[in-house]
Amino acid sequence: MCGRFAVTTDPALLAQKIQALDETTAAAQGAAGASAANYNVAPTTAISTVVKRHAEPEDEATRRLRSMRWGLIPPWAKTGPDGKLEGKGPLLINARAETVTESPAFRNSAKNKRCLVPMDGWYEWTPNRDAKGHKTPFYLHAEDGEPLFMAGLWSTWRPKGADRSVPPLLSATIITTDAVGPLAEIHDRMPLTISRPDWDRWMDPDAPIDEGLLRGHGDLDRIVVRQVSTLVNNVRNNGPELIAPADPQAEQAELF
Repeated sequence: MCGRFAVTTDPALLAQKIQALDETTAAAQGAAGASAANYNVAPTTAISTVVKRHAEPEDEATRRLRSMRWGLIPPWAKTGPDGKLEGKGPLLINARAETVTESPAFRNSAKNKRCLVPMDGWYEWTPNRDAKGHKTPFYLHAEDGEPLFMAGLWSTWRPKGADRSVPPLLSATIITTDAVGPLAEIHDRMPLTISRPDWDRWMDPDAPIDEGLLRGHGDLDRIVVRQVSTLVNNVRNNGPELIAPADPQAEQAELF
């Protein structure tokens, strides 16, 4: 799965780099914007996503960078008494590649609301624990230091009975697939990466989902793994020290 990740590129710079329109402002989305640098991105926070949409029905779809809640909210999610989302809504942070076209929560989004979730890398934990009972965290990232782009799905949600003029709540989920190679030694699942030549094919709102991309591993050859500090275990910790290589001696010293 992918339950925590790091992203450090400013949305405006990222939009320029990937030739996308930057629509991440709060005014454009009716929601909080994604942070420029977040080393400990957790579910329900705002993240930057890349979509491909039409401005007008007959024009060419263009790439757009949008801020969305991490944790997809299906259109049928319930509206609370206050007119807002009931509770926190379903915590659909991941979707399995094998079932996205069939799952009631994801199949509508899979048809024409596919996105990319840019990140520097993500964290996974192995079951073995240290003397304090902490699982061992690892950071999986691109060796070249460039962002990875994960396959995702997105959705729009409005309170029941709300006028179409009311800005929708945008939300997204990250698609996962079976981990392979060295990554499978850390966790049995991994985010589904999409390589640059396939970005537009994946996001195309006018074409059905590409089953071949769902079965692929995109940028797998770019990904490397390193053990990091247990500081990442606490979502309140947020800084570059979270992705720094773990110092086994320092970790041991903390035990005494």
